[in-house]
Amino acid sequence: MQQVMLGNEAMARGLLEKGCTFTYAYPGTPSSEILPAFIQQGSDHGVEIHGHWSVNEKIALESAFTAAMTGMRSAAVMKQVGLNVAADAFLSIAYLGVSGGLVVISADDPGPNSSQTEQDSRMFAMLAKVAVFDPATPKEASIFAGRALDLSEEIGLPVMLRPTATLCHARQNISLNTITQEQRKPEFIRQPQRWAATPKHRFMLHQQLNQKLLDLAADPRFDFATEETCQTPPSPYGIIASGCAWALTADLLSSLPNEESRQFILYKVDLPYPLHKKAGQTLLARHERLLVVEESMPVIEYQLGDHKNICGRIDGTIPDAGALNPEIILAALYRLSEKRSIPTNKDNVDAPPGKRPSLCPGCPHRSSFYVLKKALPKGIYAGDIGCYTLGINLNALDSCLCMGASISQAGSFYQTFARCGESIPPIAAIIGDSTFYHSGIPALVNARWEGSRFVLFLLDNSTTAMTGNQPTPAAGLRADGSQGPALELETVLKGCGIEKITVVDPYRQSELLDTLKTAWEYAQDPDGGIAAVIARRGCLMIPSERKLLQALQITITDDCTGCGYCMKAFECPALMIKAKDPENRVTIDQVTCVGCGQCVDICPQGAIKIV
Repeated sequence: MQQVMLGNEAMARGLLEKGCTFTYAYPGTPSSEILPAFIQQGSDHGVEIHGHWSVNEKIALESAFTAAMTGMRSAAVMKQVGLNVAADAFLSIAYLGVSGGLVVISADDPGPNSSQTEQDSRMFAMLAKVAVFDPATPKEASIFAGRALDLSEEIGLPVMLRPTATLCHARQNISLNTITQEQRKPEFIRQPQRWAATPKHRFMLHQQLNQKLLDLAADPRFDFATEETCQTPPSPYGIIASGCAWALTADLLSSLPNEESRQFILYKVDLPYPLHKKAGQTLLARHERLLVVEESMPVIEYQLGDHKNICGRIDGTIPDAGALNPEIILAALYRLSEKRSIPTNKDNVDAPPGKRPSLCPGCPHRSSFYVLKKALPKGIYAGDIGCYTLGINLNALDSCLCMGASISQAGSFYQTFARCGESIPPIAAIIGDSTFYHSGIPALVNARWEGSRFVLFLLDNSTTAMTGNQPTPAAGLRADGSQGPALELETVLKGCGIEKITVVDPYRQSELLDTLKTAWEYAQDPDGGIAAVIARRGCLMIPSERKLLQALQITITDDCTGCGYCMKAFECPALMIKAKDPENRVTIDQVTCVGCGQCVDICPQGAIKIV
């Protein structure tokens, strides 16, 4: 039986078919669909499993590792920047190993399309000394998820599965195997010298880890240069690739004329780390030159070593940044074969100009940013990770480093100006509810402890909106739909020692304006401190929130002068320049407009009206 699946759904299927019982994740594009698919498919087949949206990736990995300590099979799911958050646990787990099976799925975002970086998780695996599989297709991702679990249990170490965004969101027919209930029972065997290893024992564990990696690098199962992969007569050029880079290269070679394609032999690497040692030596002896095609770091290339007959990202044959495409690979093939001219597609046409992403129509964050600039003019707005990062379009966000950094940076901005005797500008830390639970809490405790003063502007839309509306602890809703205990933001803020907390609906702009001004006054008061303002209104991408909205009919009168202020200061997608209007007057796109009414008080001429 077969079924068309997303790559993410296929990985969930592969985990289930190989007896994975526990999966922990933090939502992040492009990995977000894996956990829901794991829970849904497990439920459909009546198997007892546990899936949970963890507060952050570190906790997800620690939880999955603990299940694997007891002999169970588990998985931790995240995107590549989430692996940074889990780094402390990731490197330590490699030494300690597992009793059952543990797969760490880290989905990469070459490009990047929705991330701070386009880092390569395979490089992180090298740092941690964790073996990593690199699937090329959704079908292969399903198979490799199971292989990773089997290998993890076989060698007693965690194993990484590294898909990329292209694979995660591609669709393919997947062969469905039986999902059966694993007849395992957890058993924790006390081994203090392993599970609670001191530095002396860690040294011995490190030596054991190194030996296991050497054994893997010699394992014939991962030799990608066997006689079966060799063509006759031999070709002068060899191409080594893994993952989606292999699939892209294979498609390209199949489209070339025979006289061109027969110059090259393409070798597929399933396990890019540790790379099979013999295979690399075999290919160097077999071909005049080798090209390594991989995204986005030269992981395979590094392991092959410095050799004049190897080209790829290191020598610039392939660009050292950005996602691969057929044009890049074709140019690399022509450089590999030392052809003077690189073919170009004469049919190429210029792509139409793109439109920058913006907050959705009706998004409550739009009013929050608009009012923030009015309440704290000439302020410093420390931003964070989420859909509200688009506040940069509204000139209401000055920094964006990583999850939770808005609070750390706001605290440091205050200390920098205060300690140097400078006049302190208004300072606001802008952070979403999910990000605050993820990593804002320790930062807030630290800022209060340090004595910093600023406005903590919490944009609470009751969901993890940017990655697909996963629930937050405030709702208490679990990944499987069951209801757990809720933990309100106000409770957490009070627990962090924040005394001034105000909740306001951002649609009430005048009320929000007064609240933010009062909050900054409190932050400046000698007896004050950090003031928290929670701008609370649900994301309209949540169907229940959309139903609650009392939609208004908005129009723009002839009083519009075409000044463009509403579009620049508010940037609602429903605001449009009238077609062929010489005065560039604005109109409302009634198809896009949700009738939230946030724009009514924006126009300096009062031209935006409720019908």
